[in-house]
Amino acid sequence: SFRDRPRDALLFLPTPCCVEMSAPTINHLAWNQDQGCFVVAMSNGFRVYNKSPLSLKRRRDFTTEGGLGYAEMLFRCNYLALVGGGKTPQYPNNKVMVWDDRKNGVVIELPFPSEVKAVKLRRDRIVVALETKISIFTFTQAPQRLHVFETCDNAKGLCVLCPHASHSLLVFPGPEKGQVQMVNLADAKMAPSIIAAHETALACLSINNDGSLLATASEKGTLIRVFETRTGKKKYEVRRGRERASIHCINFSADSKKICVSSDHATVHVFDLEEEAKSAGALSGLLQARSFARFAVPCAYSICSFTAEGEIVVVCGDGSYLKCTLGKDKAEGHVEKKNFLELQSVAHGDALDDAGSA
Repeated sequence: SFRDRPRDALLFLPTPCCVEMSAPTINHLAWNQDQGCFVVAMSNGFRVYNKSPLSLKRRRDFTTEGGLGYAEMLFRCNYLALVGGGKTPQYPNNKVMVWDDRKNGVVIELPFPSEVKAVKLRRDRIVVALETKISIFTFTQAPQRLHVFETCDNAKGLCVLCPHASHSLLVFPGPEKGQVQMVNLADAKMAPSIIAAHETALACLSINNDGSLLATASEKGTLIRVFETRTGKKKYEVRRGRERASIHCINFSADSKKICVSSDHATVHVFDLEEEAKSAGALSGLLQARSFARFAVPCAYSICSFTAEGEIVVVCGDGSYLKCTLGKDKAEGHVEKKNFLELQSVAHGDALDDAGSA
């Protein structure tokens, strides 16, 4: 069964269409930091896939049939953060287990007084989200706690960590619902800055590759807002629809000119931020623009991201993999469909990299 937590930027929804599948079941999906791979936490272990072209990079089935409720990669290297989950958890859900795939085992354990909602990794930091706290540790053999920040209720474990080497930005919910806190981990003395992003509770957070832009969605799921992280100023506002929706995932394109958004309506919307900013003119992009492309997907739980060629890849909780190519008019295009669970063997040369070369 699905756990109450997001992905990457954001992943959450218990949905019947995803539960009705043959064992083993999928509990969590997440992109790695460069969105070139995705990891699947399952009822009997985890699997790592290359995004495009689709291939199975690593498969670990636990002999105890223990389940994972959450998994987070560190780029493409041999370290992953795992949290137990499902009907028969492999590990307690109040512990973060850092797995070394070279050693085929856990090398770091971090216990907590309550359930771990999410984990984010950088080469130098481990960030752990509990329901009302964010804790930051050194990524060392014996991790040291550096900071603890209080949040409002954060059952989805929302937090995003900029992967850029020169920008240690961490974003997570503020002390009041609808607020976002931003912290520069490189400057421990600097107080968090707060953005009043929405009137209702947050549902999804995402930052672009260099950490200059932040995208947010509330539990209403009708509007996506994009802010400049340096100034906290709202730069864009786009409308996904007028009906409420649970937003699972928001991601920026490599050039930060587009965003894709997946929701429990089993759809993925694509927005062109640059074109809407031009059309808004003096309003500097603050136009409630609608998506220029929309794709139906087979499952209500999905994550989405762009390829370097501008295609959109969608990975679903029922094992579906879709690569969507926009047409000339952007409104229509070709959709390639596969099932990533059907890949049983690791592709030649597709093992995870050593931590030093990730």
